[in-house]
Amino acid sequence: MIRTNLSTRPFYNERVVALWLLGFLLVVVVASVFNVTRVLQYSRSDTELGLQASRDEARAAELRRSAARVRTTVDPKQIAVASLEARQANDLIDRRTFSWTELFNRFESTLPDEVRITSVRPRIDKGEFQLSIAIVARSVDDISQLMERLERTGLFKDVGKSYAERVNEQGQIQATLDVSYVPESGHATGRGGEGGGRR
Repeated sequence: MIRTNLSTRPFYNERVVALWLLGFLLVVVVASVFNVTRVLQYSRSDTELGLQASRDEARAAELRRSAARVRTTVDPKQIAVASLEARQANDLIDRRTFSWTELFNRFESTLPDEVRITSVRPRIDKGEFQLSIAIVARSVDDISQLMERLERTGLFKDVGKSYAERVNEQGQIQATLDVSYVPESGHATGRGGEGGGRR
C-alpha cells in the first residue's frame, strides 16, 4: 500500500480560515455600526445643548434688559423713605417688646445690699439692647459683686467692658456700667434708636 502524497499542492483546511475571517468581519461591522450610532447621538445631543444655551443666553439678556428698565423707573428717594419708615417701625416694635418689669425683677434678684441703682437708660444697637446703668455703692467690692451676679444670670453680656466711677461728696462710689442685655421675653430686632418700655 502506497502512503505517499502525490498531489502537486498540499491540502489546507480553508474552512477554518474563512470562518475566522467572517467572524473578524462581523466584529468590525458591529463596532463600526456602534461607533456611527454614538457619533450620531453625540451630534444630536451637541446640537440640542447648543440650542438650549442660545435660548438661555437670550433669556438672560432679556432679564438684564427688564432689570435695567425696572431700575430706571424706581425713584431712589422713595427707596430711602421706605427704608427709613421700616427702621422706625422696627424701633417702635422693639420699644414695645422691652419689659421694664422683667429687667427690674432681674436687678432685684442680683443687687447686693450695699448697691442701689439710680438710673437705667436702654438703647438698641445692632439689634441688641444696650443698658447704661448708673449705680451708687459703698465700695468697689460691692460693684464687683454686682457685676459677677449680672454675668451669672446669662442675660447680661460684656459687663464691665465700659465702666466709669467716681467718689461723691458722701464718700460713696458712683459708677456707670454699660452692658448688653438679652431679655428672656425676646431679643431686639431693630437697627437703632432709644428703647422705650412697657411695664
